[in-house]
Amino acid sequence: MAALEEEFTLSSVALGAGPDGLLGVEQSDRADQFLVTDGGRSVVLYKVSDQKPLGSWSVKQGQIITSPAVCNFQTGEYIVVHDNKVLRIWNNEDVNLDKVFKATLSAEVYRIHSIQGTEPLVLFKAGAIRGLEALLAEPQQKIESVISDEEVIKWTKIFMLYRHPLLLFITEKHGNYFAYVKMFSSGNLSKYSLLLGQEEKPVTLNFTAYMDRKFISLMSLSSDGCVYESLIPIFSSDTEKYQRVVKSVLLKAVVSGNVGSGAALAILDQDHVAVLGPPLSSSKDCLSIWNIKFQTLQTSKDLPQGTSGQLWYYGENLFILHGKFLTVIPYKCEVSSLAGALGKLKHSQDPGTHTIPHFVNWETSQGCEPRLQNSEQPRRILRRKAIEASLQTEVPASEQLFSTIKKDSEKHIEVELRKFLAVKRTPDFHTVIGDVLTGLLERCRAEPSFYPRNCLMQLLQTHMLSYSLCPGLMEIALEKSDVQMLQVCLQQFPDIPESVLCACLKIFLSIDDQSLQEINISMESVFDCSDAIQDEKMEEQTEILQNGFGPDDDNCSNCNQSLREKPRDASEEATPCPVIPKRAALLNAVLHSAYSEPFLLPHLKGVPAQHITLFLQYLYFLYLKCSENATMTLPGIHPPTMSQIMDWICLLLDANFTVVVMIPEAKRLLINLYKFVKSQICVYSELNKIEVSFRELQKLNQEKNNRGLYSIEVLELF
Repeated sequence: MAALEEEFTLSSVALGAGPDGLLGVEQSDRADQFLVTDGGRSVVLYKVSDQKPLGSWSVKQGQIITSPAVCNFQTGEYIVVHDNKVLRIWNNEDVNLDKVFKATLSAEVYRIHSIQGTEPLVLFKAGAIRGLEALLAEPQQKIESVISDEEVIKWTKIFMLYRHPLLLFITEKHGNYFAYVKMFSSGNLSKYSLLLGQEEKPVTLNFTAYMDRKFISLMSLSSDGCVYESLIPIFSSDTEKYQRVVKSVLLKAVVSGNVGSGAALAILDQDHVAVLGPPLSSSKDCLSIWNIKFQTLQTSKDLPQGTSGQLWYYGENLFILHGKFLTVIPYKCEVSSLAGALGKLKHSQDPGTHTIPHFVNWETSQGCEPRLQNSEQPRRILRRKAIEASLQTEVPASEQLFSTIKKDSEKHIEVELRKFLAVKRTPDFHTVIGDVLTGLLERCRAEPSFYPRNCLMQLLQTHMLSYSLCPGLMEIALEKSDVQMLQVCLQQFPDIPESVLCACLKIFLSIDDQSLQEINISMESVFDCSDAIQDEKMEEQTEILQNGFGPDDDNCSNCNQSLREKPRDASEEATPCPVIPKRAALLNAVLHSAYSEPFLLPHLKGVPAQHITLFLQYLYFLYLKCSENATMTLPGIHPPTMSQIMDWICLLLDANFTVVVMIPEAKRLLINLYKFVKSQICVYSELNKIEVSFRELQKLNQEKNNRGLYSIEVLELF
């Protein structure tokens, strides 16, 4: 899964971009600072976190910057080329570029590459490459021609291979494209011809690449709207003559055909690429992230002000020229796997229970023929025959049920469904259950007054469903505010989207107490939190363990004193539960649900402030109860864990901190949370001291060789 976060403008001043946009965005020697070279005369150093420029340098009138400025990571200096041959080097203290170091070269420069771990490399338009130090020692040295006449460099990228730089550059001649790989560890230069594998030759708009062990994966975005991939070997067997590499289609129709030059491509990791350009059947620019492993569109963002067709990426930030302003769009890419798409997995499972299939077995679905492998063919044929034999007796029953769902009353459907669920289950039973539920949901949409709640609950009781199998179930439950059904879905479905999870949370917090009292809700995750019972339990205890927490501590200096002092009476510290037990049970179902933090945070911003405060108060109450015993756990059958409580406190504060700070009712709560964190820091600080003391003692024992002699040592920890 991938997500594009909220964008922000790096500078409020319009950049002097040329007709082709900016020359480049390059990282400086500090991770948060970037050099932006416009299409004219200026270089600006920006700090992304502050969204402001730190310095600006310009060449004098009549001069034009022809290569983007880069940073020399070995010295911290900046390098730029203007008028194709003039090289300038300066640092942060310099103000006027006309007075900094200058070197005039003997050949035109295409661009300068700089990467951590090596000196900057200068690539000339003729294909020759020189190290910066050797070039500065003799600026007028002769530069040889590597590429042929009329061959033009289109794109280039530098990599690090075993602590040595490797430079890849792409050239074009009469519509044919070539790839050159220069290895500086051996000095070899390999040339490859990029073949499309078909007669048509669409114009290549943009390139991107990443290196993986023995190959460079070169991806290209073409005018036909497709992304192609070429695997270029790093270690070539024949460096005398160029070899041929076939381009294969990686993604089809990611942008509209005949888009022109306003499109760009950037590979974010081995499974995700970012594409800048208008999507199919649209003329508006759009930024999208595609999963090349599963061939799916992950997320997209419209760019109404238009772009220059340029895209840069560093760390987890994408840089584009949106209109006339340089815009930064943070992004997140999770591990590309079907399991990863489900978010966080459930923390635990009850002992003695068996794993229940939550998803459809596509090999046994009706109308689908399983693909047979040679090694498994006999077993699968026998299994398919067994399924077909068992279905001969069950198909009439299922067909009769489907017919009943379409026309009969809710009461009659409920009776027929109960009969169907009582028969012997077949291997494809979960598939039939999904079809039955789909039929019920379709009739619910067609007839607003039709809501067979008892039938839906019966199907949920089979534990054969998941959100991906029946997404309409929770949608209808949300429309009807059926909190009992939503609670059951949250308890059973491991693949609920974050938007639906947040919608459930809004309903659980907004429904009034009187309505909740009339609803049958599972209370197994809720313990009795009445003050009387809690006070009685506290009086029966001979000692109260506080785990180093003192609610009224103002600073760390009081922590030691609070640890030695006798705790106050339990009744003075008892905190009433801010919600009724049934609402607590619903909120606990949310705490137990799977989620992915980057995708949940944007939806939490839409929860009303008073509901956020109520949820925080409940989480704070749970945290207090967890802190009252040494095991740091709550009583009950399926209570929330400390990890879940802390994760949700952090989520709510991250998403709504600015709003919560402005609410008077939340002031005391925030102060209590602050004291909690402060006291825990003190406790962990003391524990670290003890740990260090034990480590030192262990070292002393290892150094000493007592040869079996008996000795007594006293170690004072405080």
